[in-house]
Amino acid sequence: MKVAVIGTVASSIIGFRRDFINSLIAQGHQVYAFAVDYTDETRHKVVELGAVPIEYLFNRTGINPVHDVFNTLRLAKQLKAIKPDMVFSYFSKPVIFGTLAAKLAGVERRVAMLEGLGFIFTDQPEGLSRKTRLLRQIQVLLYRLSFSLLEKIIFLNPDDPKDLVVKYNLKVKRVEVLGGIGLDLAQYPYVKPDVECISFLFVGRLLKEKGINEFVTAAKIVKQQYPQMIFSILGGLDEGNPGGLKATELNQLNDSGVIDYSGHVTNVAERIARCSVFVLPSYREGVPRSTQEAMAIGRPVITTDVPGCRETIIDGVNGFMVPPWQPQALADKMIYFIEHPEHIETMGLESYKLAQEKFDAAKVNRKLLKLLEL
Repeated sequence: MKVAVIGTVASSIIGFRRDFINSLIAQGHQVYAFAVDYTDETRHKVVELGAVPIEYLFNRTGINPVHDVFNTLRLAKQLKAIKPDMVFSYFSKPVIFGTLAAKLAGVERRVAMLEGLGFIFTDQPEGLSRKTRLLRQIQVLLYRLSFSLLEKIIFLNPDDPKDLVVKYNLKVKRVEVLGGIGLDLAQYPYVKPDVECISFLFVGRLLKEKGINEFVTAAKIVKQQYPQMIFSILGGLDEGNPGGLKATELNQLNDSGVIDYSGHVTNVAERIARCSVFVLPSYREGVPRSTQEAMAIGRPVITTDVPGCRETIIDGVNGFMVPPWQPQALADKMIYFIEHPEHIETMGLESYKLAQEKFDAAKVNRKLLKLLEL
């Protein structure tokens, strides 16, 4: 079969769809990988996978109905030229406009996957702004239009379909839950944690909804009692985002010794292996990849009791769940590990076992191919 995979950026195709594309090609399917920002380098990497890279035009974040209509028509023209047997779209805008384009192009099989509901559907401690509520209404309307054209929609966790399809009474033929998109576990081998010099690690964009503020506040609380503890952060700044940590704030925290920030790094697995406990106090996720990586390496996890994060924790077995937006509760669990260091390794081993069971990309892709009926 000819399968068109429509995503957003090329780095996502290469980083997160690589194993899936390999699985499709191994079955003899021809894959067309659509992205909005191919370079010579990323195009070459996709060709090396055995897929055909195709660049298409779309604004990933903005809402301009005129541009979106014209871009959808252009995408439909590209699809019509290829004549794929199936279009598989993922991420919000490709799911909406990729599905509409596939329908216009006469593609019979249209399947989509949402890896999370995104910021617009993420609850905030101060409540939702008027603008966010309006954007949510617009997005629900677009989902209502596109979901009705799908053969099926796939989610990563069981909360997302409840909060979207059920809550807003969206019509779709079939809803499936995949679980995490999985990892090449060979890239994340188990490493015994350091329990002598205990450290806590946060990995993610330095945004409010990722829980960066709660992590920093919890670090300050813990350091009042245990000043020698290490709190490391890996992730990029996004100062254009209203909820993003500012560079000046980050530098002050780094200089004061509250946190250790090394900027952009490429050896994430090595950095996870150096930490004792992984922490992600996010407000909402699909199924967080960073937590899966930490679990595969054998780290206990402290995370929030919210959609997506729940899928990574058996509370009290491989770590702890805390309520969102509560840094004191987060600090209490950090202190638990400091005062009970023997549980770091035992809970980390439970994380490792769960990762082997739930997040092996080979198993996940077999399940995904079965859901796609390929």
